[in-house]
Amino acid sequence: MDGDGELPGVRSVHRALDLLERFDDEHPLWTLAELTAASGLPKTTVLRLVTTLEQRGLVASTGPGRYAIGPGFLRWSRLSSAGMEVPPAVRAALNRLATETGETANLYIRVGRTRVCLAQAQGTLSVRHTIAVGSALPLWGGAASRVLLSDPPLLAADPSVIEAVAAEYPQGEAGSKEFSPKQLRLAAIRAGERGYAVTHGERELGASGISAPVLRSDGRVVAAVGVGGPTTRFNDERLPGYVAAVRRCAATVSASGWSGFSAS
Repeated sequence: MDGDGELPGVRSVHRALDLLERFDDEHPLWTLAELTAASGLPKTTVLRLVTTLEQRGLVASTGPGRYAIGPGFLRWSRLSSAGMEVPPAVRAALNRLATETGETANLYIRVGRTRVCLAQAQGTLSVRHTIAVGSALPLWGGAASRVLLSDPPLLAADPSVIEAVAAEYPQGEAGSKEFSPKQLRLAAIRAGERGYAVTHGERELGASGISAPVLRSDGRVVAAVGVGGPTTRFNDERLPGYVAAVRRCAATVSASGWSGFSAS
């Protein structure tokens, strides 16, 4: 981060993207007053950014002072879907993982300070833990986050990335013991050394996860595959089998040559 505590780059672009990132499944609509309060930016700055985004079709007015994501994203969404298409071989590997474990299998990639679910195979057990494909989750918690943060160039880069992720931990300040930048970095390093990560109730109480890295030929971590479900099932008896199945799936996806983008 720079001397003002902001990420390097064009400040206005960062601020505009920060506003856009506040639109999600739980908050599809925002008023100018709400965006101003949530962002901590001056009202005039928020108004100027929203006006610019509206002019480019990235946000749309839904009523007096209320905004939603605009139609301008439809074209980019189509291009992103085509570029990030998951090959049949990768989907088959996820399906096998879900069948072997009975748990929901997910494929995640890192997008900035979030992990995005790119594909999913539903588990066979009646009680499941699922998220919507396309959902963006925070990187401060969860087995997949540990794995994605273990990418060697990321760990060797400016520590501001890890610091920014740790600062987003919602319970208390970033200096809390479990989610301090130091602890988060060590957890990512351990995940890289072990070749997998296991977490219990870290992002959501009662939910556990196991994840392993999808590796490119040069050793880069391009994605994370894993399973998630109720913590009661992730016990000492089942855990070794789950870990083995997740690592086999990750190895299969890595061997397929998929790098996170379609070859076309």
